[in-house]
Amino acid sequence: MTTLVLASHDQKTLDASTAKAVTAALALGEDVHLLVAGSNIGAIADEAAKLQHVKKVLKADAVTLEHQLAEPLADVIVSIAKDYDAIVTAATSVGKNVLPRVSALLDVQQISEITKVISTDTFERPIYAGNAIEVVQSLDAKKVITVRISAFAAAPAGSDSAPVEPVTAQSRQYRSSFVNEALVQSARPELTSARIIVSGGRALGSSEKFDDVLFPLADKLHAAIGASRAAVDAGYAPNDAQVGQTGKIVAPDLYIALGISGAIQHLAGMKESKIIVAINKDEDAPIFSVADFGIVGDLFKVVPEIEQALG
Repeated sequence: MTTLVLASHDQKTLDASTAKAVTAALALGEDVHLLVAGSNIGAIADEAAKLQHVKKVLKADAVTLEHQLAEPLADVIVSIAKDYDAIVTAATSVGKNVLPRVSALLDVQQISEITKVISTDTFERPIYAGNAIEVVQSLDAKKVITVRISAFAAAPAGSDSAPVEPVTAQSRQYRSSFVNEALVQSARPELTSARIIVSGGRALGSSEKFDDVLFPLADKLHAAIGASRAAVDAGYAPNDAQVGQTGKIVAPDLYIALGISGAIQHLAGMKESKIIVAINKDEDAPIFSVADFGIVGDLFKVVPEIEQALG
């Protein structure tokens, strides 16, 4: 079975989610190819070529692909889809945008956010906010799959490089076009790839308290900042910090939840974390059901004590 993996990147570096998508693709078969699409992405293609078990890297380098819009990127994938039994990518914002269009153009059903490959046509994926696991079997000749990256280990980089081959992108007018982007600049790690995450909930009470309590602790731990949906809705944190079913799915080595009760929506986004630490004054808060370590207490007193202990 030959699988095409769409690489995730920011036009500068290869995203860590790509290596995890490669691991999922390897469970379908050993013949794995990577597609790197964008503009001036030669260095990214060379980086992708060093991932172990990748047999070939296809480089689609064109101005129309610079912002990875769904229309031109889907056209590239569909143009080479005949050579592949499966098309796989991480369930990132780009992957969720592009692959549904690819599946529609190929007239097959997409299989979304798989967490396990049982066989070449059977997969596991979470439903009901992660409270149940569904086994899905696809009878389509060609599989189109997004991968929940928190469920797969990253494929390691090797010393050898796979061959890099160019792919032609269509040059034509599309109905959608790039207008502008507003990116939040931060020196902290990106939320979905961070090893440590410090998240805050509505119990913090204000955006000022959110910043005053979370930022010093996150800086000492070199951690990313997360938030519950309630905290985001209250205006304490930006939308891109939201962790949960309608936010970002994360699985860091350490997840620290401050003043987060643990609603099902939030747990669905972080319960695969390796170690979960919860601080909440309500001893019956649902967050304690998934926490490895829990502190029942006032976070405004406990967090400064943790900071002091860290030195």
